[in-house]
Amino acid sequence: MFRLTNERLGWLVSIALLILVLYPLLAVVIQVLLPGVFFGNWVIGDLSLLLEIFKRPLWQKSLENSLLLGIGTTLIGTLLGGVLATVRSTWRFPTAGLLDAAVWLLLIMPSFILAQGWVMFSAQQGLAVNLFGWDWVPGAVFQPAGLTVIMTLSKFPLAYLSMKAAMEWKVQQLSDAARLGGASPIKVWATIQAPLLLPALLAGAALVFMDTIGDFGLPSSIAAIYRFPTLPYSIYSALYTSPIRFDMAGVLSFYLVLLISVAMLLQFAAMRRSRFDFMSGGAVPSVPKEAGKYRWLLAAGNIVFLLVIIGIPIGSSLMMSFMQAQGGGVKAENLTLANYAALFDGGFQLLHGLGRSLMIAASAAVIGLVVGLLVAFVLTYSQFRFRRGIEVLSLVTLAVPGVVLGIGYIFVWNQRWLEPLGLLLYGKPAILVLAAIAGAIPVITRIMVGAMAKVPQSFLHAAGLQGDSLLRRIRRILLPLMRGALLSAGLAAFGASVFDLAVNSVLFPPNYITFPVAINKSFEDMRFGYASAATILGGGVVVAIILVIELLFRRKEARS
Repeated sequence: MFRLTNERLGWLVSIALLILVLYPLLAVVIQVLLPGVFFGNWVIGDLSLLLEIFKRPLWQKSLENSLLLGIGTTLIGTLLGGVLATVRSTWRFPTAGLLDAAVWLLLIMPSFILAQGWVMFSAQQGLAVNLFGWDWVPGAVFQPAGLTVIMTLSKFPLAYLSMKAAMEWKVQQLSDAARLGGASPIKVWATIQAPLLLPALLAGAALVFMDTIGDFGLPSSIAAIYRFPTLPYSIYSALYTSPIRFDMAGVLSFYLVLLISVAMLLQFAAMRRSRFDFMSGGAVPSVPKEAGKYRWLLAAGNIVFLLVIIGIPIGSSLMMSFMQAQGGGVKAENLTLANYAALFDGGFQLLHGLGRSLMIAASAAVIGLVVGLLVAFVLTYSQFRFRRGIEVLSLVTLAVPGVVLGIGYIFVWNQRWLEPLGLLLYGKPAILVLAAIAGAIPVITRIMVGAMAKVPQSFLHAAGLQGDSLLRRIRRILLPLMRGALLSAGLAAFGASVFDLAVNSVLFPPNYITFPVAINKSFEDMRFGYASAATILGGGVVVAIILVIELLFRRKEARS
């Protein structure tokens, strides 16, 4: 009889991550070295094709734009996030809590929806021109520098959270000693506090760079207004041209993965050389102090900043959803509910897309919870020899762009020998579920690991001594103690999967349009009001589902 042990569980988890994550990513590299190998052609690739990126104008421009956007956003976003985190951790002022809420909202909100809001605000007939008469906005936004600013305002939360977490503690003794020696507050910060924050700064910068260079939302959203090809968007275009350019998709994916790998290696190297363990050096919790006479100035500046980063992208979508014509302005004759009524016309196609996306997200959340729970168990309680590899694989989809993951899934699940086995998944909804599970595993695993850290391993050992199997211990001891974390992890994975544009754009089957693809296609067709109404409706449905599930869970907990 098969009995599950810690060692066997480690191998099962390794196989699952190998299939879901590692094999698709390796397939991208293999396709470059052996083009056509996944379609039955054993031919060694022409490695000179890798150098074509410096000769072909589109490939070269895509690489240049990605680097420009990535480096620019990293520099400005890390600086902005660091300054805001410093201000937030140093002073108390009204509306400070709203900044934290806005940061989390920006992290949760899909990038293509934020980008669409900026486009509707900044277009030639957009809200900035029609409402405020700002004729300079389109020219300022639709250029590389303007797009870098927009991307910065979407990605800075990664640096903000990294820096803010590092500022929760401070070595007050060193600062007091420096002040007694006559150092000014600025010199104290520059010579003591800033070096201690260097690891967090580097981690935040790496996160901003990786998330920016792999972003598919912004280039896909501005394609209808301004041509700015990047590596992710050119990879997507290679799959939807005639003929399909797998060679181009493979080469560009290779360079995208290479850039992200270099960023990760630089981060690891820098952090090894700048490790500061100061928790035992007299560190005390950092408590923000009153801003005094500057409190209302900081509050006013914060409100203006929030109006820009939240009010413009989300407010533009909300306003546009009630407008009949984009250039008609906010007038009574231009306000309408026709955009929302149109969502229920034409055979409810968009609502069918929403239903499909909800089904895919729910399936990914449930299956991802099982996989993520087992991964977290191995990382927390097991002494499995390949734990470090499992930890890396459980996080890698956070860094790897969805477009690259989608390309890998095409290569893996579009092979002839899979058809007799019933596993030829390309062109079927099941492949979207698998990709969604791979994308959800990092979020679920991180939440599960944090929750399991609070459950002593002695509880499980005691049950094991009484003869309980491993699965029985998980079911009867671990799961009841982690119900809240399970719910949070599942809902987080569910919400993120509904609006995953990159994977859906690459893998959606014929005649099986999902919700984010339907919104993006409407936006590309310049149907801004319809796309905005769909975004508001879909977002409202997802939020309502999450709130209802949380309410039912809390009532059940209260009764028990």
